[in-house]
Amino acid sequence: MKSSLLFRGNKEKKGKKKRTKGGIFSFQGAIFTVFLSFLSPFLHSSFSQTLSPQSKASLITVAPGDDLYSSFGHTAIWISDPLYGIDRVYNYGTFDFRTGNFYIKFLRGTLPYILSVYEMPRMVYGSQLENRSVKEQVLNLSAAQRQRLFTLLETNALPENREYRYKFYYDNCATRPRDMIARACADSLRFPNVVDSTRSYRDWMNDYLTRQPWARMGMNLGIGYPADEKTSSWEAMYLPDNVFIEAERAQLKTADGGTTPLVSSSQFLFRAVTVEESNAFLTYLLSPDFVFAALLVVVFLITRRQQKQQSRGVWLDRWLFGFSGVWGWFLVFLWFFTDHGVTTWNPAVLFLMPLHVPLVFWVTGRGSRQAIRTYFLLTMIGLVAFFLYAFAQDYLYGFNFFLLTLLYRAFYQYRFAATQTEQPTYAQS
Repeated sequence: MKSSLLFRGNKEKKGKKKRTKGGIFSFQGAIFTVFLSFLSPFLHSSFSQTLSPQSKASLITVAPGDDLYSSFGHTAIWISDPLYGIDRVYNYGTFDFRTGNFYIKFLRGTLPYILSVYEMPRMVYGSQLENRSVKEQVLNLSAAQRQRLFTLLETNALPENREYRYKFYYDNCATRPRDMIARACADSLRFPNVVDSTRSYRDWMNDYLTRQPWARMGMNLGIGYPADEKTSSWEAMYLPDNVFIEAERAQLKTADGGTTPLVSSSQFLFRAVTVEESNAFLTYLLSPDFVFAALLVVVFLITRRQQKQQSRGVWLDRWLFGFSGVWGWFLVFLWFFTDHGVTTWNPAVLFLMPLHVPLVFWVTGRGSRQAIRTYFLLTMIGLVAFFLYAFAQDYLYGFNFFLLTLLYRAFYQYRFAATQTEQPTYAQS
């Protein structure tokens, strides 16, 4: 949900994309922030200058891009004043790659994010490179409100104030500009609450991940129950498009007791060029639906062969449930040892059960028939319970066939143990 638009002047020479952080579980090129440390003294003053009557405050919305980090779009605030030569875009979407223990902090959700300041041409240029539309909403603020907003942003951009703890749903590059505008306008600002308030955080998120099937599957499995809470119109503004919609119809109270629109005018600073869609069939072949459907067919054929040979074939279960257990422990790590705010109380541990490691190796190694039946019965119950939860919350994306594969093997092992009259021999077929 962050901008990748900062300091792109050398991109064509370097041949590499330089990006800022986009959202939960997404890395961007951090050379931006290294360059930023050298430019910031020239782009930002330590005091808030008085704006002229010709100054302008605008809300900038960048459309979603093709890469995962840009899938949710971006929001920024632009303050311009031609009389004093002020041209500053305030971007809450950057981080410093040089931060100590960078990857550990990123994974744990404790990496500090930075408000950076740069000029509008750089933002437009970066958008052109990524073919992402840029829309400007000129804010109909009074001189006092415009000055207050500028002062708040300048103060927030000071080195001692510019860091903050990013939260994907609650505190990000869209909510921060919204909050700054609300603070500058105080109680005179009224949002219309036109954004749908019957949808959850997860529902909104999935709308933006239709072209990223693997990311959509992974993010849905990685986030827990907090993502399924219904959002108010205010909370739904964690997405830039929703901030745009609410701002477009927001009202300001005037000194005479009347009201005036928050946005005086809207325009495109850059309109993306329509590009030809990629091959839909090839995209499907590379999707998790197809990959896991193929896996289900292979597992079915292997299981039928094992049925004919009256063998348990434990190697297959160790691979399948061991793989699930490893990812289950990763979900536990996200739940208890990170601070993302949305990875707790994750029902996906019923599907990717962490105790598969080591239980699947113990049960298939020397467990009794009763232990085998109990283990695989509990596994089936967990899989069905998670399926019902995911079905109710409408996020059965990508992992359906893998869930069916685990359920099929669990049932096979449960039934095999139930029909055995002697101690199983665990043929390694």
